[in-house]
Amino acid sequence: MINSSLPPAKETSTNNVALVLPETISTSRHRFFRNVPESSWKDWKWQFRNRITSLEQLVRLISLSAEEQAHISSVIRRYPLSITPYYLSLVNPDDPDDPIRKQAVPCIQEISMRSLGFEDPLAEKENSVVPGLVHRYPDRALIVLTDICPVLCRHCNRKREWRHGAWTRTVAEIEAMLDYLRRHDEVRDVIISGGDPLTLSTAKLEAIISRIRAIKHIEIIRIGSRFPAVLPQRIDADLCDMLSKYGPIWLNTHFNHPNEVTPEAAVACDCILRAGVPVNNQAVLLRGINDSVATQTRLCHALLKAKVRPYYLFQCDEVQGTEHLRTPVETGIKIIQGMRGHTSGLAVPNFAIDLVDGGGKVTLQPDYVLSMRKADLLLKNYEGKVFRYRNPNPQSRTVATSAVSGVVDNLTADGIVK
Repeated sequence: MINSSLPPAKETSTNNVALVLPETISTSRHRFFRNVPESSWKDWKWQFRNRITSLEQLVRLISLSAEEQAHISSVIRRYPLSITPYYLSLVNPDDPDDPIRKQAVPCIQEISMRSLGFEDPLAEKENSVVPGLVHRYPDRALIVLTDICPVLCRHCNRKREWRHGAWTRTVAEIEAMLDYLRRHDEVRDVIISGGDPLTLSTAKLEAIISRIRAIKHIEIIRIGSRFPAVLPQRIDADLCDMLSKYGPIWLNTHFNHPNEVTPEAAVACDCILRAGVPVNNQAVLLRGINDSVATQTRLCHALLKAKVRPYYLFQCDEVQGTEHLRTPVETGIKIIQGMRGHTSGLAVPNFAIDLVDGGGKVTLQPDYVLSMRKADLLLKNYEGKVFRYRNPNPQSRTVATSAVSGVVDNLTADGIVK
């Protein structure tokens, strides 16, 4: 949860945007990162270079049984491992069911249940008009710049890409995507995704964003990034200064559990917001991690304290290697039902399923409508009480207007009916 007493801060102004930058940031690093200098810990490039990517590294940091080690060894041959020191520091090493651990450390079900699901459930390849550019919705397009992420989340919907090694789009591929966008003026909203696009240098990211912004019919640029949750040190003054020049830009991030909303994460989100970039959260519903009303409520309250809007709660996609983390759809509906009315509407995300075969997103809500007629509806509220609600009749407006006209015709000069 967020500690309201953030560390001492200094202000710096970039493009007239005041960014609050912490003088010192510290986490509960547990016992395994105690000797890392503060200067290294705060350096996102150090964090990135020192990701835990092998079983040998992981064994030195958290306790794993011989069976777990054998399982992880089998899994990472197909689905690699990557965890930043910062994100691993959030794990309780004494809790095998720790929610951060379950999101980042491989488990045997990733391959034992691999026959369930699809490699590309959202049909992104089918909807790719040029390599890396998905155009599914009429006015929106998705750019996938890289498959590199600081943390390889075990529920990732692009898990299929992990086996192809680390890549970023070539200059020619980026030019082809930009050329398509220039020729299609129906596209007004571009989402930049990955992997995680913030793995690119700020200069390279600016080179791409500036060229998208130069396309006159594109109104909105969105960036999808999990860096605020898994490596908040990346959100520095240079990045925020750059983003502030190309608005409107929106950042959709990805916190799944309240333990991820640390003071560092809150500072990162604050810096993004001060650069004029609104921040939304897109969580994924995960079995044994955040699949309860209590956990989702704590998460959304923590996000609001950090000035981040809970936007979507997604049903975990039908991705091969993620079945052990998927919940029944009813679980998500019950969570929304348990939150609605018991906390602010701002804290209640939209529960959504991204349909297979490129069907797009559909939102689901608890069923509050018991019956609907032309004259009225029977509605159930969050307490289970039933109310009758009069349904306006479109024809009654015409009748009422005629009646009022008749009254006006019969008014005297002083407004008295004749």
